[in-house]
Amino acid sequence: MIVADNETAVDLLYYEAIAKTVVRLVSEKSDEPLSVGVHGDWGAGKSSVLMMVEEAFSDDDRVLCVRFNGWLFQGFEDAKAVLIETIVEELRRKRPMSQKVAEQAKKVLRRVDWMKLARKAGAYGLTLATGIPHPETIKDLGEAARSLLGKGAEDVSPENLAALVKGSDEFLREVAEDSAPEQMHAFREEFARLLQDAEIDRLVVLVDDLDRCLPKIAIETLEAIRLFLFVPRAAFVIGADEGMIEYAVRQHFPDLPVVTGPASYARNYLEKLIQVPFRLPSLGYAETRIYVTLLLVLNACGEESDEFQKLTGLARELLRRPWKGPGLDRKTVEKALGGVPVDVERAMELAGRIAPILADGARGNPRQIKRFINTMMLRLAIAEERGFRDELNISVLAKIMLAERFAPELYDAMARGSANTGASEELAALEAVVAAPSSGLETKSADGRERAPSTEASLPDWPNIEWAKQWAAIDPPLAENDLRPYVFVTRDRRSVFGAVTSLGELDELVAKLQGSPLQVKQAAAEVARLQSIEAEQVFDALRAKVRDTEDLAQEPVGVKGLAEMARQHPFLQRPLLSFVQDLPVSKLGPWVVSGWVSAFSEADVASDFATTLKGWADQDDNKPLKAASSAAMKLSSKRKRT
Repeated sequence: MIVADNETAVDLLYYEAIAKTVVRLVSEKSDEPLSVGVHGDWGAGKSSVLMMVEEAFSDDDRVLCVRFNGWLFQGFEDAKAVLIETIVEELRRKRPMSQKVAEQAKKVLRRVDWMKLARKAGAYGLTLATGIPHPETIKDLGEAARSLLGKGAEDVSPENLAALVKGSDEFLREVAEDSAPEQMHAFREEFARLLQDAEIDRLVVLVDDLDRCLPKIAIETLEAIRLFLFVPRAAFVIGADEGMIEYAVRQHFPDLPVVTGPASYARNYLEKLIQVPFRLPSLGYAETRIYVTLLLVLNACGEESDEFQKLTGLARELLRRPWKGPGLDRKTVEKALGGVPVDVERAMELAGRIAPILADGARGNPRQIKRFINTMMLRLAIAEERGFRDELNISVLAKIMLAERFAPELYDAMARGSANTGASEELAALEAVVAAPSSGLETKSADGRERAPSTEASLPDWPNIEWAKQWAAIDPPLAENDLRPYVFVTRDRRSVFGAVTSLGELDELVAKLQGSPLQVKQAAAEVARLQSIEAEQVFDALRAKVRDTEDLAQEPVGVKGLAEMARQHPFLQRPLLSFVQDLPVSKLGPWVVSGWVSAFSEADVASDFATTLKGWADQDDNKPLKAASSAAMKLSSKRKRT
């Protein structure tokens, strides 16, 4: 019914070329320490590339691949120690019968225990100053002491340790400070010896989901990697979004200057750790069309089907040079498969229709495209269970879902207009203008009566009208369809049915942004960390909340959150201004004139808002809004003069 939304070794985007390049680089530099970055936005396919790299090394007994997911270990106190211990344990599993490996692994792990003890040294010093050791501190020291002293330390009890700790401030200071360079140097030497004893030609550590970690955990993991940058035979392949890692650096080192020379300190830090960066490209039109076709065929026929296997091989050849054509065409598919099966025919037809807008709207992000297809298939399955699947045309549903996802104003108008008869007059007018923009084509209203010809001037004043016209040109036209079953199956739009669409982990942030000004301000850092696609989802949820508010005389819940979203993500400033301009002037309270200065920081957006403010000041339908707008304009003019 749906395609799994996680990392996969089934390569539908020909990322194998990137994985092979990484493998080749790691193999050629086998004696040198190496760090490789696989960068891309959330959902770009980084985890799949790492899985392909791991698969490429799986048959080489002298190469050890270790998969480390920093996000899974986020609750651990010392991510650096967890990473090193994970690597050592994998080496021991690789050579379980080697006594030399076992003995050398113990030495390396003792160095790790020293790191833990040194980390605690500050806490020990504080308890010594008061003379009252904290129970957790005693427990920590006990565990570290047992590890350092070996199996003979079974009789070390918390009571004995309390006596041991007393008067040992100087020793702990020496552990934490004086021994550090020596310990780090010894760690590298002992770890290099461990690789030699294990007869490992190359250690490849695949670090995934680092950009999902809290800044502290992300930096600790990067610092652990830094320990290995001078260890021969060690290679790290790090999958992460550079923007999120730079954010973690800025949060962890807040006192550093913002820039140094041509680059920021955060960028310099990242470039020193990652020697070779790879960036996964966004999908273009041809790639999106191929990807959508493969997803639909995979859903319909299954991964093991002959149709899917042959189509995947053909797609891979086309993806080698995607600029040379539009993707999978009927003639090529017919030649490769000896005909075009019905499921493949339908998939190609639908992909050709929706790929242009889907590629642009999803910004070429594979995960967003996959989620769109999965949502569509899930809705069809629900319709089948309810007994009205035969009333749905998949092409019509896909087109409506494009509007739902990328033009909520258009979708809401279409849903409201079709509620009674199933036909939307606004949609009919839009399609008439697109079909014959200069002829003034006469159309019939929902009740069958003739109405005036549709022209550009008769179209609704939607902020995204140009997108809407591009969308309306996609086949099939919708005006002749009963849209009610489609609206019903896509009814999770809160602005139409009042239901709240769950955003998963983002729901908590949406709730914060609907809170008091203080709560919104406290959520600013969390807002800044959002990926652009996540920011759009939060923005859409808040916008729907404000749109549903009946009383606009008072500031609706969520307005402050919308302003914060635009402040932290400037690409949302234009949609926010369009939304504000679209609010009914007669119902607006004075609140709407203020609070936008920092939200509309882009020069062109600020200028357009000033024009909107003047329009409010010149109208006479809403006296309180007129007075507030006039006052705001005078205040703004006074500030400019001073």
